[in-house]
Amino acid sequence: MPPAQFATFLILCPTCFFLGILFTNWAYDHHTLWSSSLPSEAVLAAVETHYTMLAKAPPILTRLFNAVVVTGLLGFFVKLYRPSESNMLFDGSSLVLYMIGVIMYGTNVIRGLRTVESGEYGQDVGRVDTLRVMAATHVILALVLVGVLVLQAGQWYAERKQGEEMAKLVEEEEKERIKEEEQEGKRRVTRSSKKRV
Repeated sequence: MPPAQFATFLILCPTCFFLGILFTNWAYDHHTLWSSSLPSEAVLAAVETHYTMLAKAPPILTRLFNAVVVTGLLGFFVKLYRPSESNMLFDGSSLVLYMIGVIMYGTNVIRGLRTVESGEYGQDVGRVDTLRVMAATHVILALVLVGVLVLQAGQWYAERKQGEEMAKLVEEEEKERIKEEEQEGKRRVTRSSKKRV
């Protein structure tokens, strides 16, 4: 497997992993973000219980999550080590989106998990608003990560098209070279036949 393909693999796997994590939260986020009515006390308690369990996860899970984040960053750094124009555009943009996701997760989600775990909501941002901010952050994170996937797919498509065009150009040049050789051969034959006569 070429290094660029392996690096793309290192980017796509963590991105899909994070989308899966976000997907598990959407069952809870739906009730706080997309519902037109105010969530009931039972719904809020269920959402808080879910987020409290996430906040109290064993340290190994946090370390595993951090390792997956670093794996994605490693993939970007491998692809951007000696960048081509395609790498600068697609991978640079993907890295920006990836870092936006990491920063948003670190600032909004982790802070929200700690707030829900402690149960000490602020006066300006109450219980429901805190849960809605976390739900909205999950939606934004999902869009950002889908953007990473779209950019990586776009890079693959652009490189594939460029390869096809280069192969077609090489094939046309080869046909032209063969045609010129045939014409040169015919000229030699006609010259030698004229010399004999």
